[in-house]
Parts: sequence; structure tokens; C-alpha cells
Amino acid sequence: MAHLEVIQGDITTLKVDVIVNAANSALAGGGGVDGAIHAAAGPTVLEECRGIIDQEGACATGSSVVTSAGDLPAKWIIHTVGPIWEQHGPAESATLLANCYTSSLDAASDIAATSIAFAAISTGIYGFPKELAAPIAVSTVATWLDGNLGHTTLQDVILVCFDDDNFRVIRRAVNDLKHPN
Repeated sequence: MAHLEVIQGDITTLKVDVIVNAANSALAGGGGVDGAIHAAAGPTVLEECRGIIDQEGACATGSSVVTSAGDLPAKWIIHTVGPIWEQHGPAESATLLANCYTSSLDAASDIAATSIAFAAISTGIYGFPKELAAPIAVSTVATWLDGNLGHTTLQDVILVCFDDDNFRVIRRAVNDLKHPN
């Protein structure tokens, strides 16, 4: 089974095959991790994103698309559109958030990635409560890895937390998964 790890740091500095960007539906960059990734990746990634939007239209919440990683040490960026908490009920938000992780893992597997790093999706300006998002993220990743055992190239999954609060709740969710009561 792939190794699941939680770290605190800057996702733009990681030398992995794929980093997952918490994107907006226009793939236009913005604030938070999305803005940081676009700034560090350089203009070619935004050009690729514009090309995707021109061909396919806005990205639906829960979906993911792949671009190169531009100037980043990663090889690819998977842009996934997380739910805006205030626009959906709790059950729908949970499903959409799980879809972000699943569609990103599917995309990473499709490009034969061996390592993937996720930013905390929707817990910033999109307002998804961190305490609710963490167990959804962790259980979705674990379920996907279990279901794709022997059918994926993924070996390392890293959940990257920029701030102390996300790190604490994600680490707790991983520990709860590994050591249930």
C-alpha cells in the first residue's frame, strides 16, 4: 500500500510527481494556495489553464484537470475545484470534497505518477470547516488507495498543511484512521 504522510510546509517546494492545487472553477489563480502555486509555477501554467477553460469551459466542483508544473520542482499540477461551504449543505459539501480527492488520485494514476502531495482543499477562503474536512480527506484517500491496491503507480501520498490548525486536524484524522478506538 502507498505510504500516507502528513507534513507542514510549502507545497510549492516539494519534489514530487504531482501537487494538487485547490483551484477555482476558472483555473485563474487567486488567493491562498492557488495564488501561491500559480506565482511559483510561472505563466506557462496559467496559459495551460486558459487553454483548458477555452476548450472545456469552467471546471465543475469536485472535478480535476492536469497541467505541467511550470517552474515548480514537481512534474505536474492537478487542479481540483473544491466546494464553497456556504453554497452547499453539509452532506453535499462532504461528497464534493471527497470527489476532489478521488478525481485527483484518478488523474495522478492516469499519468502514472508515483508521488502526490495534496494541499488542504476548501479549508481556506472556501470556508469548509477544517475539523470536518480532515477526516473526509484522509478517509477518501485511504479508501481510494485500498480500492486501487495493485492497480496504481502511486507509492507516496502527502497531505501538506501550511498552517498549524490544518496540520493538527489532519494529523489527528490520520492517527484516528491508523488507530481506531
